[in-house]
Amino acid sequence: FFVFFFSSRRRHTRCREVSWARRCVQETGYQRRVHGIQELGMIPIKSVKTVAFTDQNAGTSGLRKKVDIFMKEHYLANFVQSIFDCLEEAEKKGKVLVVSGDGRYFNTAAIQIIIRIAAANGFRKLVIGEGGQLSTPAVSALIRHINATKTKPEEECVGGIILTASHNPGGPHGDFGVKFNVKNGGPALETFTKNIFEKSKVIKEYKLAELPKEDIPLKDIGIKTLGKIVGFDHEFQVEIISSTQIYIDLMKKIFDFAKIKKFLARKDFKMVFDGLFGVSGNYAKTLFLNEFGINPASLIACDPKEDFGGGHPDPNLTYAKRLVQIMGLDPKAPATGEIPDFGAACDGDADRNMIVGRKFFVTPSDSLAIIAANYKAIPYFAGGLKGVARSMPTSAAINRVAAKIGANCEEVPTGWKFFGNLMDAGQLSLCGEESFGTGSDHIREKDGLWAVLAWLSILAEVNKDKPEGSLVSVEQIVKEHWKIFGRNYYQRYDYENLDNALASKVLEIIQMNFENFTKRQVGNTAVNFLYIDKIDHSKSLNQGFIFTYADGSRFVFRTSGTGTVGMTIRLYLEKYSADKIDLPIEVALKEIVDDAISLSKIHEITGLKGPHVITLSLIHISEPTRPERISYAVFCLKKKKQK
Repeated sequence: FFVFFFSSRRRHTRCREVSWARRCVQETGYQRRVHGIQELGMIPIKSVKTVAFTDQNAGTSGLRKKVDIFMKEHYLANFVQSIFDCLEEAEKKGKVLVVSGDGRYFNTAAIQIIIRIAAANGFRKLVIGEGGQLSTPAVSALIRHINATKTKPEEECVGGIILTASHNPGGPHGDFGVKFNVKNGGPALETFTKNIFEKSKVIKEYKLAELPKEDIPLKDIGIKTLGKIVGFDHEFQVEIISSTQIYIDLMKKIFDFAKIKKFLARKDFKMVFDGLFGVSGNYAKTLFLNEFGINPASLIACDPKEDFGGGHPDPNLTYAKRLVQIMGLDPKAPATGEIPDFGAACDGDADRNMIVGRKFFVTPSDSLAIIAANYKAIPYFAGGLKGVARSMPTSAAINRVAAKIGANCEEVPTGWKFFGNLMDAGQLSLCGEESFGTGSDHIREKDGLWAVLAWLSILAEVNKDKPEGSLVSVEQIVKEHWKIFGRNYYQRYDYENLDNALASKVLEIIQMNFENFTKRQVGNTAVNFLYIDKIDHSKSLNQGFIFTYADGSRFVFRTSGTGTVGMTIRLYLEKYSADKIDLPIEVALKEIVDDAISLSKIHEITGLKGPHVITLSLIHISEPTRPERISYAVFCLKKKKQK
């Protein structure tokens, strides 16, 4: 089918990405030259026999696997064809599809494959970001923009394929991912993704348009007409667009850029943004350098790399090490220069964010609540908030703000797709997740840079009458919020890549303790979270185990859908205090932590001494805390010997 020549890539990169594709692409051949590409007459379609894979079950945000899995012969093609098989013919024939990714390893090669499959399935045009790169929020914005400005039915965009594993590592030994967003710009709902999985288990062939063996150029902005595909009466086109323009134009409609620019020019304010070598760097440079004119030295790691510079593009206190040190948050590596007043980072595909002040970290749950409490600082919310929402594991800080401003607050499962129906129904303006995701109904994805601009808008508003030298800081804003609403102490423990059998045993024991927990004290509750969508009435089962104390404190266990190896169990811990707002978080949560670990027996069963990552703190416990990786059978044998 395809052959890929990446002159700018290392030799081993080329070889790995094209190994199975090269064998087939050389079978195609065309004689007429169009835009430097060979073709003759109508472009034929080839049906390729394949064998189904049994593991293409999409998680919270699409299908994620190690990159070498996606590079197996037929693996990517099978999944993409399964997506298209879930669409009606009328949704594909002659319509538009967005395809782009976060620039990670295998991104451009995957796009070349998808172009050929999409052409064979009847799409009229593919819209791709320059260099094959678009952030996840930008894809959502682009889909919505195309559909809002279309003048003919055939200009409708059915959705987009996003190539990303979000905050997961990249590179030849890292992760890759594929997810499908529908025509409202949001992730496909569970009913659709389940259908993809069912199709993937029985697929026997996929279709390929026998386009020329040369790669379709992805860096030349403009429309390339490649010819008519056999069986369709339209000319197939690939349009390469600016990866930033539509998104930046949207941000200008939401925020007061002039006000933000004036604030950023203050002599007593300094900021830093860490792109973690992800795709957000493209947008950060356009925003902060071209639009706001800040010092280029304020941007770090803003040149996207396919391996994210060898790092983990996850904006938290564990993995955003450069930013943590610069902001004076790492006691083991003190800042060497002047500490900025504001810091922010985004993940690999720019949908997550971290906000920090000088020597002060803002939890995602607090960030969401503070944006809600200060919504008037954002022009987009001038008419008020239609409603707010949070994912179930996210702290209830937003609930307290909602009660005060008279806004409805919804609780949904983890996964941004669950916010979409509420937004489309006009019932939701602002929402967020504890996993560093924040956004509004301007698109149907969480949006990292949107959150950064929201915080800069709040800082600009509270400081608009403050003279130089009397800056109201990030820390002051947060602590003033706590004085008004109280503080929700919050932390998350991540037990990563657990043996599936051991993890299943932990979950089994957790459920067995429901009754014991509720009998301890009147008012205690324990439930397996069930969500019924109030718009389409669909049900989402088994979304997490919630143990709530009589005073409203709680701990939650749920499995993560974003990993690629084994099973990850997350433990969420929360305690509310109306007046004690300055306790060390470990002190405030100690009793709840001890109770949750004892109840679940997670350390005893897995052999771990603690979690691999404690999110919202500077503690990162690496793999050696597990003395040995044992199977569940060995665990049972050891327990038997102990008896």
